[in-house]
Amino acid sequence: MPTTEPVETMAEPWDHLHQAAPLVRAQPVLTPLVPRSSIAGRSLAVVVAIMTFLASLTTGAVTLVVSAASNWQSEVGRELTIQVRPAPGRDIEADVRNAIEIARAAPGTAEVRAYTKQESQQLVEPWLGAGIALDDLPIPRLIVVKLSSGGKPDFSSLRQALAARVPTANLDDHRRWMERMRTMGAAAVAAGVVVFALVLAVTVLSVTFATRGAMATNRPIVEVLHYVGATDGFIAEQFQRHFLLLGFRGGALGGGAAILLFGVSEAVNAWLARSAAGDEIAALFGNFSIGVAGYLAILGQIGLTAMVTALASRRTVNRTLETID
Repeated sequence: MPTTEPVETMAEPWDHLHQAAPLVRAQPVLTPLVPRSSIAGRSLAVVVAIMTFLASLTTGAVTLVVSAASNWQSEVGRELTIQVRPAPGRDIEADVRNAIEIARAAPGTAEVRAYTKQESQQLVEPWLGAGIALDDLPIPRLIVVKLSSGGKPDFSSLRQALAARVPTANLDDHRRWMERMRTMGAAAVAAGVVVFALVLAVTVLSVTFATRGAMATNRPIVEVLHYVGATDGFIAEQFQRHFLLLGFRGGALGGGAAILLFGVSEAVNAWLARSAAGDEIAALFGNFSIGVAGYLAILGQIGLTAMVTALASRRTVNRTLETID
């Protein structure tokens, strides 16, 4: 009777290696739908940086003008000017003394100073020229009245008192100058808003064209994702994230350059504070500082630019996806 013996099979030499070695699986390489570094992306970042820099400069300039106009209004609003004209048959020195008495007696008056005849002549020399005999010219005398802080003088009563005792006197409350300064400040703000709106418009157009280019380049991939069930929101989010980072990078570059420029300008102005050039700058722009509010406005523009860039790209992507059946 035949016996059955177990048959030993010899394994292949590589089977042991196959069992001992762990299985190594290739990890999928995740690539973004929109390339992070491309010529179009770098160009758009440069455009956003330039636009943000121009907008920041405009904001800083508007801040300086508004601050200077406010300082001028504050200084001019604390003073009154009485002009005493010479007239035949009247003693101008007596008229000046009477005008000073009336001004000092007015409520809200802190200080009264009358210009001498020589000082009054020096005021007209820049227009008439030096070295001209001004004794025979009817040059009026000026009286500067400084108001106390919080003082509210009665201009109508002061004018009536001057008209009764000094008929040749004229009171100027600088109201016209203050209205002009307010108009100048409002015009500067309006111009800044227009420039900023134009900058945003250019940024939106640039982002729209760049997004359309990216969509055209990746249209086959977008169509495949769309057909396999990817939602429009998912696809738009990929583009929105890409352009948000791009807009923030460009905005930070342009806004940072503007902040650095204003910081250097303030340092130079502080260095020239006691020089003739520094005095002229201080007379026009004060301390030439945009202040904390100005720097916060520039930082806000950086964030706004990034947000506008992201929203413009999302809107363009959504409109493009609507054309895909």
